[in-house]
Amino acid sequence: MASRINRAIELLERDQAIYYTGGHSGHVLTYRQGFEDAGVWADYINVGMEHGAFDMTGLAEYMRGLVDGGPARSGHRTPAVIVEAPVNGTDAANVRFNAWQFRQILGRGVHGVLLCQAESADAVRAFVAACRYPHHSAGVEPGLPSPIERMHGATSEPSAEQLGIGTRGRGSETTAAPAWGISPEEYLERCDPWPLNPKGELLLGVKLESPEGIASCEAILAVPGLGFAELGPGDLGLALGYLAVPRDPYPPEMKEARERVFAACRKNRIPFLETCSPENIIAKLDEGVRVIAGHREETAKIGRLHQRRTMPV
Repeated sequence: MASRINRAIELLERDQAIYYTGGHSGHVLTYRQGFEDAGVWADYINVGMEHGAFDMTGLAEYMRGLVDGGPARSGHRTPAVIVEAPVNGTDAANVRFNAWQFRQILGRGVHGVLLCQAESADAVRAFVAACRYPHHSAGVEPGLPSPIERMHGATSEPSAEQLGIGTRGRGSETTAAPAWGISPEEYLERCDPWPLNPKGELLLGVKLESPEGIASCEAILAVPGLGFAELGPGDLGLALGYLAVPRDPYPPEMKEARERVFAACRKNRIPFLETCSPENIIAKLDEGVRVIAGHREETAKIGRLHQRRTMPV
């Protein structure tokens, strides 16, 4: 039986790789598609809204279809669903002004959000803060005035956001909780980023896909609240002058960027996401890659067998 709502987190806690399906655009968000996807071979479904339509009505129907088509053989109510948000994580102001996107996405009952084009630690702090409720204290730095003191004008340097205080507001728990199969009150407690909160069920990721993001990757990946990270070879390659997406083996400058991001992930114990194939999945797993793109069930079968995975799909 499942011990968590979020199957992806439950597996990562066991140092088991997770496999996803779903592209950067074109995902069909209907009740019927959700019903059909409930038995998908993947551990999580990526919904690409960075380039796909920002369709909240469709996302809500899709989640409802996943619930009605489930549960999964693993005992989870649904596969995990992670949405690529349209906002770019270039700076804190841009993320803060677009935090409504995270509220809308999370309000449909998904299990995680991916911030694309992450370029600064402050932007990622704003992202994490926008996805968590202010009553959670896990990972919050000491020294912040209490809510009552803040009501009376007390201030803090650095800001509450930089210290880890959540900025997500009450209101969408009544629409998100049914997708998770829990009460709104329990949702308020359990929807918090893992592993920052060991009991949290929310998986937040970042994509480092620009020269600026690579330059700041060590600081970005030290921000508490991240559950996975990836190098974005498509956009990074484009910035470096490659019209075709560079693939492994990467050209020298791309290889250097990949090793730098992977090293920062290792240092901060953040699972690293990378595209894998049946031909290289065993080597990638042995290297430490734990979030697997590639959209091929054969890759997952080989990888799960290699890691002696016991959880049913």
